[in-house]
Amino acid sequence: MRLEISFAALVASGAILASCGGSEPSGDTAVTDDAATGESRVVNVYSARHYDSDRIIYQRFTEETGIEINLVEAGGDLLIERVRADGERSPADVIVTVDAARLHRAEQAGLFQPIEDQDILGMVPRELRDPEGYWLGFTARARVIAYSTERVDPASLTGYEALAGEDWDDRLCMRSSDNAYNQSLLASRIIALGEDAAEEWANGIAANLAVPPSGGDTDQIRAIAAGTCDASFVNHYYYVRLANSDAPDDQAVANAVALYAPGQEYGGAHVNVSGVGIAAGAPHPEEARAFVRFLLSDEAQRVFAEVTNEIPARSGVTYDNPRVAEVAEWYRDPVNLGELGDHTETAVRIFDRAEWP
Repeated sequence: MRLEISFAALVASGAILASCGGSEPSGDTAVTDDAATGESRVVNVYSARHYDSDRIIYQRFTEETGIEINLVEAGGDLLIERVRADGERSPADVIVTVDAARLHRAEQAGLFQPIEDQDILGMVPRELRDPEGYWLGFTARARVIAYSTERVDPASLTGYEALAGEDWDDRLCMRSSDNAYNQSLLASRIIALGEDAAEEWANGIAANLAVPPSGGDTDQIRAIAAGTCDASFVNHYYYVRLANSDAPDDQAVANAVALYAPGQEYGGAHVNVSGVGIAAGAPHPEEARAFVRFLLSDEAQRVFAEVTNEIPARSGVTYDNPRVAEVAEWYRDPVNLGELGDHTETAVRIFDRAEWP
Protein backbone atom coordinates (compact mmCIF):
# COMPACT_ATOMS: atom_id res chain seq x y z
CA MET A 1 0.00 0.00 0.00
CA ARG A 2 1.13 3.57 -0.58
CA LEU A 3 0.32 6.71 1.35
CA GLU A 4 -2.74 7.87 3.23
CA ILE A 5 -3.24 11.56 2.56
CA SER A 6 -5.54 14.01 4.22
CA PHE A 7 -8.05 16.34 2.63
CA ALA A 8 -5.94 19.30 3.66
CA ALA A 9 -3.14 17.90 1.56
CA LEU A 10 -5.38 17.86 -1.48
CA VAL A 11 -6.01 21.55 -1.20
CA ALA A 12 -2.31 22.34 -1.13
CA SER A 13 -0.39 21.29 -4.21
CA GLY A 14 2.00 18.89 -3.19
CA ALA A 15 4.92 16.76 -2.80
CA ILE A 16 5.56 13.23 -4.01
CA LEU A 17 4.00 10.26 -2.26
CA ALA A 18 6.16 8.35 0.18
CA SER A 19 5.51 4.80 1.26
CA CYS A 20 3.70 4.05 4.49
CA GLY A 21 2.57 1.21 6.67
CA GLY A 22 -0.68 2.29 8.27
CA SER A 23 0.26 5.58 9.89
CA GLU A 24 -2.04 8.56 10.14
CA PRO A 25 -2.46 10.85 7.13
CA SER A 26 0.79 12.74 6.73
CA GLY A 27 -0.32 16.12 5.47
CA ASP A 28 1.46 17.93 2.64
CA THR A 29 1.21 15.30 -0.07
CA ALA A 30 -0.66 14.73 -3.32
CA VAL A 31 -1.63 11.80 -5.50
CA THR A 32 0.85 10.81 -8.17
CA ASP A 33 0.28 8.56 -11.17
CA ASP A 34 2.93 5.89 -10.91
CA ALA A 35 1.24 3.85 -13.62
CA ALA A 36 1.92 6.60 -16.14
CA THR A 37 5.66 6.30 -15.49
CA GLY A 38 5.61 2.53 -15.71
CA GLU A 39 6.88 2.15 -12.15
CA SER A 40 3.94 0.12 -10.85
CA ARG A 41 0.22 -0.49 -11.12
CA VAL A 42 -1.76 1.78 -8.81
CA VAL A 43 -5.31 2.65 -7.88
CA ASN A 44 -6.22 6.00 -6.32
CA VAL A 45 -8.75 5.35 -3.55
CA TYR A 46 -10.66 8.33 -2.12
CA SER A 47 -12.19 7.12 1.13
CA ALA A 48 -14.38 8.58 3.87
CA ARG A 49 -13.85 5.47 6.02
CA HIS A 50 -11.18 5.39 8.73
CA TYR A 51 -11.27 1.82 10.02
CA ASP A 52 -8.54 -0.67 10.88
CA SER A 53 -10.41 -3.25 8.81
CA ASP A 54 -9.86 -1.20 5.67
CA ARG A 55 -6.11 -0.98 6.22
CA ILE A 56 -5.95 -4.74 6.59
CA ILE A 57 -7.89 -5.19 3.37
CA TYR A 58 -5.85 -2.63 1.44
CA GLN A 59 -2.64 -4.40 2.43
CA ARG A 60 -4.01 -7.78 1.37
CA PHE A 61 -5.25 -6.31 -1.93
CA THR A 62 -1.75 -5.09 -2.78
CA GLU A 63 -0.19 -8.39 -1.74
CA GLU A 64 -2.57 -10.42 -3.89
CA THR A 65 -2.77 -8.20 -6.98
CA GLY A 66 0.47 -6.24 -7.00
CA ILE A 67 -1.61 -3.06 -7.34
CA GLU A 68 -0.53 -0.38 -4.91
CA ILE A 69 -3.05 1.95 -3.30
CA ASN A 70 -2.77 5.71 -3.14
CA LEU A 71 -5.19 6.50 -0.31
CA VAL A 72 -6.86 9.87 0.18
CA GLU A 73 -8.97 10.19 3.33
CA ALA A 74 -11.49 12.88 4.27
CA GLY A 75 -15.05 13.28 5.52
CA GLY A 76 -17.67 12.06 3.08
CA ASP A 77 -19.08 15.41 1.97
CA LEU A 78 -15.63 17.00 1.74
CA LEU A 79 -14.34 14.09 -0.29
CA ILE A 80 -17.19 14.23 -2.78
CA GLU A 81 -16.94 17.99 -3.09
CA ARG A 82 -13.23 17.73 -3.83
CA VAL A 83 -13.78 15.21 -6.63
CA ARG A 84 -16.56 17.37 -8.03
CA ALA A 85 -14.42 20.50 -7.89
CA ASP A 86 -11.48 18.78 -9.57
CA GLY A 87 -13.70 17.69 -12.45
CA GLU A 88 -11.84 16.02 -15.30
CA ARG A 89 -8.54 16.71 -13.51
CA SER A 90 -9.43 14.45 -10.59
CA PRO A 91 -7.02 11.54 -10.13
CA ALA A 92 -9.67 9.54 -8.23
CA ASP A 93 -10.21 5.97 -9.41
CA VAL A 94 -12.71 4.88 -6.77
CA ILE A 95 -14.75 6.74 -4.17
CA VAL A 96 -15.56 4.95 -0.91
CA THR A 97 -18.01 6.51 1.51
CA VAL A 98 -20.78 5.77 3.98
CA ASP A 99 -24.51 6.40 3.55
CA ALA A 100 -26.57 5.53 0.49
CA ALA A 101 -27.95 9.06 0.20
CA ARG A 102 -24.42 10.45 -0.03
CA LEU A 103 -23.58 7.91 -2.73
CA HIS A 104 -26.74 8.95 -4.55
CA ARG A 105 -25.68 12.59 -4.45
CA ALA A 106 -22.28 11.68 -5.87
CA GLU A 107 -23.97 9.77 -8.68
CA GLN A 108 -26.32 12.67 -9.39
CA ALA A 109 -23.29 14.97 -9.59
CA GLY A 110 -21.84 12.78 -12.34
CA LEU A 111 -18.93 11.52 -10.26
CA PHE A 112 -19.42 7.80 -11.03
CA GLN A 113 -19.34 5.65 -14.14
CA PRO A 114 -21.53 2.53 -14.31
CA ILE A 115 -20.07 -0.68 -12.97
CA GLU A 116 -20.76 -2.79 -16.03
CA ASP A 117 -19.25 -6.03 -14.76
CA GLN A 118 -22.31 -8.16 -14.05
CA ASP A 119 -20.28 -10.61 -11.98
CA ILE A 120 -19.45 -7.78 -9.57
CA LEU A 121 -23.01 -6.44 -9.47
CA GLY A 122 -24.39 -9.94 -8.97
CA MET A 123 -22.50 -10.31 -5.70
CA VAL A 124 -24.61 -7.58 -4.06
CA PRO A 125 -28.37 -7.75 -3.39
CA ARG A 126 -30.35 -5.34 -5.56
CA GLU A 127 -31.59 -3.33 -2.60
CA LEU A 128 -28.00 -2.55 -1.56
CA ARG A 129 -26.89 -1.06 -4.89
CA ASP A 130 -27.81 1.67 -7.31
CA PRO A 131 -30.48 0.48 -9.79
CA GLU A 132 -28.32 1.69 -12.70
CA GLY A 133 -25.12 0.18 -11.31
CA TYR A 134 -23.30 3.43 -10.51
CA TRP A 135 -22.43 2.35 -6.96
CA LEU A 136 -22.87 -0.61 -4.66
CA GLY A 137 -22.77 -1.31 -0.96
CA PHE A 138 -20.01 -3.61 0.25
CA THR A 139 -21.16 -3.66 3.89
CA ALA A 140 -24.48 -2.95 5.58
CA ARG A 141 -25.40 -1.49 8.94
CA ALA A 142 -28.78 -1.69 10.65
CA ARG A 143 -30.08 1.47 12.36
CA VAL A 144 -32.33 0.17 15.10
CA ILE A 145 -33.58 1.03 18.57
CA ALA A 146 -31.23 0.76 21.55
CA TYR A 147 -33.17 0.56 24.81
CA SER A 148 -32.70 0.11 28.54
CA THR A 149 -33.19 -3.49 29.63
CA GLU A 150 -34.18 -2.23 33.09
CA ARG A 151 -36.72 0.48 32.20
CA VAL A 152 -38.18 -0.61 28.86
CA ASP A 153 -40.50 -3.51 28.16
CA PRO A 154 -39.47 -4.75 24.69
CA ALA A 155 -43.11 -5.63 24.03
CA SER A 156 -43.79 -1.88 23.93
CA LEU A 157 -41.49 -1.47 20.94
CA THR A 158 -43.72 -1.70 17.89
CA GLY A 159 -41.55 -0.37 15.09
CA TYR A 160 -39.74 2.94 14.77
CA GLU A 161 -43.05 4.75 15.20
CA ALA A 162 -43.35 3.61 18.82
CA LEU A 163 -40.80 6.14 20.10
CA ALA A 164 -42.92 9.05 18.85
CA GLY A 165 -45.74 8.15 21.25
CA GLU A 166 -46.69 10.26 24.28
CA ASP A 167 -45.58 7.52 26.68
CA TRP A 168 -41.99 8.23 25.60
CA ASP A 169 -42.09 11.84 26.73
CA ASP A 170 -38.74 12.96 28.18
CA ARG A 171 -37.22 9.52 27.61
CA LEU A 172 -35.17 9.74 24.39
CA CYS A 173 -31.57 10.59 23.52
CA MET A 174 -30.68 11.26 19.89
CA ARG A 175 -27.86 12.32 17.63
CA SER A 176 -28.21 15.61 15.83
CA SER A 177 -30.52 15.84 12.83
CA ASP A 178 -27.56 16.79 10.64
CA ASN A 179 -26.21 13.26 11.04
CA ALA A 180 -26.41 11.40 7.72
CA TYR A 181 -27.72 8.22 9.35
CA ASN A 182 -30.65 10.06 10.94
CA GLN A 183 -31.42 11.82 7.67
CA SER A 184 -31.51 8.51 5.82
CA LEU A 185 -33.66 6.96 8.56
CA LEU A 186 -36.18 9.78 8.14
CA ALA A 187 -35.98 9.39 4.36
CA SER A 188 -36.94 5.75 4.84
CA ARG A 189 -39.90 6.84 6.98
CA ILE A 190 -41.00 9.22 4.19
CA ILE A 191 -40.94 6.31 1.74
CA ALA A 192 -42.79 4.00 4.12
CA LEU A 193 -45.35 6.39 5.62
CA GLY A 194 -45.62 9.35 3.29
CA GLU A 195 -44.33 12.86 3.95
CA ASP A 196 -47.10 14.01 6.30
CA ALA A 197 -46.95 10.96 8.56
CA ALA A 198 -43.15 11.03 8.55
CA GLU A 199 -43.22 14.65 9.69
CA GLU A 200 -45.65 13.77 12.47
CA TRP A 201 -43.24 11.03 13.52
CA ALA A 202 -40.25 13.41 13.55
CA ASN A 203 -42.26 15.90 15.60
CA GLY A 204 -43.03 13.17 18.11
CA ILE A 205 -39.40 12.12 18.44
CA ALA A 206 -38.27 15.73 18.91
CA ALA A 207 -40.95 16.29 21.56
CA ASN A 208 -39.81 13.22 23.50
CA LEU A 209 -36.15 14.19 23.87
CA ALA A 210 -34.84 14.06 27.42
CA VAL A 211 -31.75 16.11 26.55
CA PRO A 212 -30.66 18.11 23.50
CA PRO A 213 -29.10 15.98 20.74
CA SER A 214 -25.34 15.56 21.07
CA GLY A 215 -22.56 13.04 20.54
CA GLY A 216 -22.37 9.92 18.45
CA ASP A 217 -24.12 6.58 18.60
CA THR A 218 -21.86 5.20 21.32
CA ASP A 219 -22.68 8.25 23.44
CA GLN A 220 -26.39 7.48 23.10
CA ILE A 221 -25.83 3.90 24.24
CA ARG A 222 -23.80 5.04 27.24
CA ALA A 223 -26.46 7.63 28.11
CA ILE A 224 -29.10 4.89 28.17
CA ALA A 225 -26.95 2.76 30.47
CA ALA A 226 -26.36 5.77 32.74
CA GLY A 227 -30.10 6.46 33.06
CA THR A 228 -30.04 9.76 31.17
CA CYS A 229 -32.63 8.39 28.75
CA ASP A 230 -34.33 5.13 27.92
CA ALA A 231 -33.92 4.68 24.16
CA SER A 232 -32.29 5.97 20.99
CA PHE A 233 -31.61 5.11 17.34
CA VAL A 234 -28.15 3.62 16.77
CA ASN A 235 -26.24 1.66 14.16
CA HIS A 236 -25.87 -1.91 15.33
CA TYR A 237 -22.07 -2.09 15.22
CA TYR A 238 -21.60 0.55 17.91
CA TYR A 239 -23.45 -1.71 20.33
CA VAL A 240 -21.68 -4.85 19.09
CA ARG A 241 -18.31 -3.15 19.61
CA LEU A 242 -19.18 -2.58 23.28
CA ALA A 243 -20.66 -6.05 23.72
CA ASN A 244 -17.56 -7.71 22.22
CA SER A 245 -15.17 -5.57 24.27
CA ASP A 246 -13.08 -7.03 27.08
CA ALA A 247 -13.24 -3.77 29.04
CA PRO A 248 -15.43 -4.08 32.17
CA ASP A 249 -16.97 -0.63 31.64
CA ASP A 250 -18.00 -1.52 28.09
CA GLN A 251 -19.44 -4.83 29.25
CA ALA A 252 -21.47 -3.06 31.93
CA VAL A 253 -22.92 -0.69 29.33
CA ALA A 254 -23.74 -3.51 26.92
CA ASN A 255 -25.44 -5.52 29.67
CA ALA A 256 -27.68 -2.55 30.52
CA VAL A 257 -28.78 -1.99 26.92
CA ALA A 258 -30.31 -4.17 24.19
CA LEU A 259 -31.17 -3.70 20.53
CA TYR A 260 -34.64 -3.93 19.01
CA ALA A 261 -35.13 -4.37 15.27
CA PRO A 262 -38.62 -3.96 13.80
CA GLY A 263 -39.89 -7.21 12.34
CA GLN A 264 -41.62 -7.72 9.03
CA GLU A 265 -44.98 -6.67 10.49
CA TYR A 266 -43.47 -3.22 11.15
CA GLY A 267 -41.63 -2.90 7.86
CA GLY A 268 -38.30 -4.35 8.91
CA ALA A 269 -35.01 -2.89 10.09
CA HIS A 270 -33.69 0.17 8.27
CA VAL A 271 -30.27 -0.54 6.79
CA ASN A 272 -27.65 1.67 5.23
CA VAL A 273 -24.34 0.91 3.58
CA SER A 274 -20.72 1.68 3.14
CA GLY A 275 -20.43 1.85 -0.60
CA VAL A 276 -18.07 2.30 -3.51
CA GLY A 277 -18.25 3.67 -7.02
CA ILE A 278 -15.73 3.90 -9.84
CA ALA A 279 -14.93 7.53 -10.60
CA ALA A 280 -16.25 8.84 -13.90
CA GLY A 281 -12.79 9.83 -15.08
CA ALA A 282 -10.85 7.03 -13.40
CA PRO A 283 -7.33 6.99 -14.87
CA HIS A 284 -6.91 3.33 -13.87
CA PRO A 285 -10.30 1.68 -14.60
CA GLU A 286 -8.97 -1.88 -14.69
CA GLU A 287 -7.34 -1.47 -11.30
CA ALA A 288 -10.49 0.22 -9.99
CA ARG A 289 -12.62 -2.78 -10.99
CA ALA A 290 -10.12 -5.12 -9.34
CA PHE A 291 -10.36 -3.08 -6.15
CA VAL A 292 -14.17 -3.16 -6.09
CA ARG A 293 -14.14 -6.89 -6.73
CA PHE A 294 -11.70 -7.42 -3.86
CA LEU A 295 -13.96 -5.53 -1.43
CA LEU A 296 -16.57 -8.21 -2.14
CA SER A 297 -14.20 -11.16 -1.79
CA ASP A 298 -14.74 -13.71 0.95
CA GLU A 299 -11.58 -12.50 2.67
CA ALA A 300 -12.54 -8.82 2.72
CA GLN A 301 -16.14 -9.48 3.72
CA ARG A 302 -14.92 -11.63 6.60
CA VAL A 303 -12.61 -8.86 7.82
CA PHE A 304 -15.43 -6.31 7.74
CA ALA A 305 -17.60 -8.62 9.87
CA GLU A 306 -14.93 -9.61 12.37
CA VAL A 307 -12.98 -6.37 12.77
CA THR A 308 -15.54 -3.59 12.20
CA ASN A 309 -18.70 -5.55 13.15
CA GLU A 310 -20.40 -4.68 9.85
CA ILE A 311 -22.82 -6.91 7.97
CA PRO A 312 -21.24 -8.37 4.82
CA ALA A 313 -23.09 -7.27 1.70
CA ARG A 314 -22.55 -10.69 0.19
CA SER A 315 -24.58 -13.58 1.52
CA GLY A 316 -23.00 -16.90 2.36
CA VAL A 317 -19.77 -15.48 3.79
CA THR A 318 -18.60 -17.32 6.91
CA TYR A 319 -17.07 -15.36 9.79
CA ASP A 320 -16.54 -15.57 13.54
CA ASN A 321 -18.72 -12.89 15.09
CA PRO A 322 -21.97 -14.34 16.49
CA ARG A 323 -23.50 -10.96 17.29
CA VAL A 324 -23.07 -9.74 13.72
CA ALA A 325 -24.41 -13.05 12.44
CA GLU A 326 -27.55 -12.47 14.53
CA VAL A 327 -27.99 -8.95 13.14
CA ALA A 328 -27.53 -10.27 9.60
CA GLU A 329 -30.60 -12.47 10.09
CA TRP A 330 -32.95 -9.60 10.96
CA TYR A 331 -35.70 -8.87 8.47
CA ARG A 332 -34.73 -5.73 6.58
CA ASP A 333 -36.77 -2.95 5.07
CA PRO A 334 -36.84 -4.06 1.41
CA VAL A 335 -36.64 -0.53 -0.04
CA ASN A 336 -33.86 -0.02 -2.57
CA LEU A 337 -31.33 2.24 -0.88
CA GLY A 338 -30.93 4.17 -4.10
CA GLU A 339 -34.29 5.77 -3.30
CA LEU A 340 -33.14 7.34 -0.03
CA GLY A 341 -31.25 10.13 -1.74
CA ASP A 342 -34.44 11.30 -3.46
CA HIS A 343 -35.91 12.13 -0.05
CA THR A 344 -33.04 13.48 2.06
CA GLU A 345 -33.68 17.13 1.19
CA THR A 346 -37.26 16.69 2.31
CA ALA A 347 -36.00 14.96 5.45
CA VAL A 348 -33.75 17.91 6.29
CA ARG A 349 -36.67 20.34 5.89
CA ILE A 350 -38.82 18.18 8.14
CA PHE A 351 -36.11 18.07 10.79
CA ASP A 352 -35.88 21.86 10.69
CA ARG A 353 -39.63 22.28 11.11
CA ALA A 354 -39.67 19.70 13.90
CA GLU A 355 -36.99 21.69 15.75
CA TRP A 356 -34.87 18.56 16.04
CA PRO A 357 -31.43 20.23 16.35
